[in-house]
Amino acid sequence: MINQETIVALATPSGAGAIAVIRLSGNDAITIASEVFESVSGKNIASQKTHTIHLGHIVDNGKIFDQVLLSIFKNPNSYTGEDVVEISCHGSTFIQQQIIQLLLRKGAKMAQAGEFTLRAFLNGKLDLSQAEAVADLISSDNEASHQIAMQQMRGGFSNEIAKLREELLNFASLIELELDFAEEDVEFADRTQFAELLNRIEFVLKRLIDSFAVGNVIKNGIPVAIVGEPNVGKSTLLNALLNEERAIVSDIAGTTRDTIEDELVIEGIGFRFIDTAGIRETKDVVESIGIQKTFEKIEQAQVVLFLVDSLQLTVDSLKSLKVETEKIKNKFPQKPIVVVANKADLLTEAQISSLEEQLTTYNLQLITISAKQKTGIEELKNTLLSFVNTGALRNNETIVTNTRHYDSLLKALEEITKVRFGLDQNLSSDLMAIDIRQALFHFGEITGQVSNDELLGNIFANFCIGK
Repeated sequence: MINQETIVALATPSGAGAIAVIRLSGNDAITIASEVFESVSGKNIASQKTHTIHLGHIVDNGKIFDQVLLSIFKNPNSYTGEDVVEISCHGSTFIQQQIIQLLLRKGAKMAQAGEFTLRAFLNGKLDLSQAEAVADLISSDNEASHQIAMQQMRGGFSNEIAKLREELLNFASLIELELDFAEEDVEFADRTQFAELLNRIEFVLKRLIDSFAVGNVIKNGIPVAIVGEPNVGKSTLLNALLNEERAIVSDIAGTTRDTIEDELVIEGIGFRFIDTAGIRETKDVVESIGIQKTFEKIEQAQVVLFLVDSLQLTVDSLKSLKVETEKIKNKFPQKPIVVVANKADLLTEAQISSLEEQLTTYNLQLITISAKQKTGIEELKNTLLSFVNTGALRNNETIVTNTRHYDSLLKALEEITKVRFGLDQNLSSDLMAIDIRQALFHFGEITGQVSNDELLGNIFANFCIGK
């Protein structure tokens, strides 16, 4: 049930700034605002048209709090579908709090996290997947995650799901109708057309499920572990990638005792680089803990950059490198490992060719760089991008980034597979109807056609207050 109380919250980030926006939404939003707002032209804002802006002062008992701009959005043509008022005041935290407290005294109540967007969902302005995309849009920190959130907020994902659900619902109605005429032994649902629909649904569901692997890394960033022996230039490489002095660099082996993490956006994709402690035998207790953390970070990473000093590579060290990389590959067979040979600016072309030939025999990918001179860094970035399937992103295809959606899609596919089996085995309509209902249920979970208070509470609790 939709809460009828008028809510208020700061819609801009907390703290001092040039401008702050305070938002009211509810049946009494305009009435409450009119009690504290005096237009410079003497207008009565309660009688003003929707989508208009008015200059005036926030006043209480003759005391002026601030000169503001007040915007009016009348239902149903507002974000929440209710009457909405936005007050743009000066960004002093004192002014913000004074105005909010005044509005609370006039009858508004403080909004909960995500309550404005929750009301937009309950009033039919957004479906649930679009509402969740609002939170993703706010938290997007690179071009790719922003693009996906915008596509989902415009309804790209939910429209695709809604279309499949509608087609399946039409066939479900015909299947249910057959149950009412079970004694007549008639078929209202064309089995050939039904099979074609199931094929189409399975194809779309599998594509959406497969897209989650890309969507998840785009949304959360791709963790990349930089590993290797001490003093081969791991911290220098991190600094070169980030183009800043993020990690401490010295000639003393074991300088990095703990992992250092920072993020870099490469062509719209976020990468989280993890500079780890050098791997070697040591009696230093603190360094040993750092090395243990290195192996933990390798496990968490999706890509491993194994950095080596190209000047110190010998036949024995290459064999040792092969052993170390095999350990990682055996434990994580799907984890890409790129050998990065540092200080390559001190090698001749013949030496580089020989090194590439030797590592090829070990089935290892090699990139030669000079972290100090910052050469080969662009090639390394391009190699990292090659591990991300950005084709779907470039083609503006629907990409799933939400774990809840992914889980519902898997469950829906499982039920569709059961329906397919029932159709192939010519099972009775009542058995297929049960699986179809379940598939429709999981489709509805994604868009919010099927929801409950606990689900909505979990989703909107992650929103910021004021949105």
